[in-house]
Amino acid sequence: MPQMIPDSTPSRRGKFSRLFPFLCGLSLALAAGCVSTGSRPGPAGPSAAAVGTNSLARAVFHHEPAVRIESGRKWNPAFWFGNEDDPDPPEWYRPGDPKRRRKWYFRNPSHNFTFYVMGIADKEFDQTGLHPGEVFNPHGGWNWTVCRYKCRRLPLLSYQRGGFQFYFGWRERGNFGMKLTF
Repeated sequence: MPQMIPDSTPSRRGKFSRLFPFLCGLSLALAAGCVSTGSRPGPAGPSAAAVGTNSLARAVFHHEPAVRIESGRKWNPAFWFGNEDDPDPPEWYRPGDPKRRRKWYFRNPSHNFTFYVMGIADKEFDQTGLHPGEVFNPHGGWNWTVCRYKCRRLPLLSYQRGGFQFYFGWRERGNFGMKLTF
């Protein structure tokens, strides 16, 4: 009867299964625009420019960033859990509450991550689609847009009818978000 000799070489499948999550995370980070620079001059706000790549799009919305974030800061996890736009609570938010600063922080703890790490809120970009510059269709129903920054295309899909609201993607200010309410 032949004897079975164990194979001492490591299998390729084992190496790949350990490397696969790392490669997926790296691909997601690069696709989300973590480190990118450059700008394009142009007017801010909606314009009546035609979109050659999509005949259904009616307008182009040009986004001018209010804040510019250096790429090195985006790699720091401490930056991810801050709020670069509104670090202090406004006067209308819980006046007289001794814990209002802490509650303001926990209201949206990942603001910088969704706006500046995953998002492109600190970049100049154009948004095209059915109703660019808006998350939802003002008449109800479906809306879709695409944020165009350099070679990246970041989509937004939304639906609103009655009390039901849904969106997933990069919104009008370049921040990533998702919502589902009934």
